[in-house]
Amino acid sequence: MPIRPALVLVLAALVVPAAAQSAKPIRTRELARINWMELREWVPGRIKTVLLPLGTLEPHGVTANGADILAPEAIARELAPRLDAMVAPSIPYGFTGSMDSYPGAFTVAEAPYRGYVREVLRGLAKNGFRNVVLINGHGGGQTAILQDLVQEVGRETGARLLTINWWSTCADVTREVFGEDGGHAGDNETAFIQAIDPSSVLAERYSPDLAAPYAAPNTWSAYPHPVTIGLYTAGQGAPKFDAAKARLYFEKVNARLEALVRDTIVRWDRVGL
Repeated sequence: MPIRPALVLVLAALVVPAAAQSAKPIRTRELARINWMELREWVPGRIKTVLLPLGTLEPHGVTANGADILAPEAIARELAPRLDAMVAPSIPYGFTGSMDSYPGAFTVAEAPYRGYVREVLRGLAKNGFRNVVLINGHGGGQTAILQDLVQEVGRETGARLLTINWWSTCADVTREVFGEDGGHAGDNETAFIQAIDPSSVLAERYSPDLAAPYAAPNTWSAYPHPVTIGLYTAGQGAPKFDAAKARLYFEKVNARLEALVRDTIVRWDRVGL
């Protein structure tokens, strides 16, 4: 039986809004700003990936105490539209260690920190995200905790989790841009913050006395740590405050991390995980 013209119009009225909705750009990629009804429309139907910045508050030579969280947040904001991802609110207090006696620094004990991060990861998986990408800005014991948690929560929830320590992943980018190794609050990390917010880099306060090489493994340790700029290699990585290199470094780091996340998701998909 032929379809009546009036019925065609009714069907079109039902179909077009759905198509328009799927083509409509997302209003915000921040989980803290999106409405629950919007989130239900977008996740997991179209958006399957969430980026979670993590860091801590500790001294960073002549840049911000929050460099370990400002950098991951900037990375997440930059990568979210490229990866069609959402950005989760940051976890700013971390497992700091030997610099926590400096003004403004914090250490959260391992047990509550581990438990809190675990529940955040579980919550992101429960909300429908298939891929949970942790963008970590702080080293030391925090990296080991996060490595444990991605395996634990992945097994429990079936979500796919990736943790990235951005400065280590981009160590070769540091050497490419600056011609030498970096360091904690060194040229690489200071330059990244300089690219984000130049006002947070107090170049006039820099002195070579603020920087020293880290101890070789199993040689010595101190509490509090005696310097706030720790160089990975002696004679390399002290801040230079070159604005052009800072911007180039920012761009190259984000390109490297975008490629890593894309490649990981493709490989997960390829093997059916």
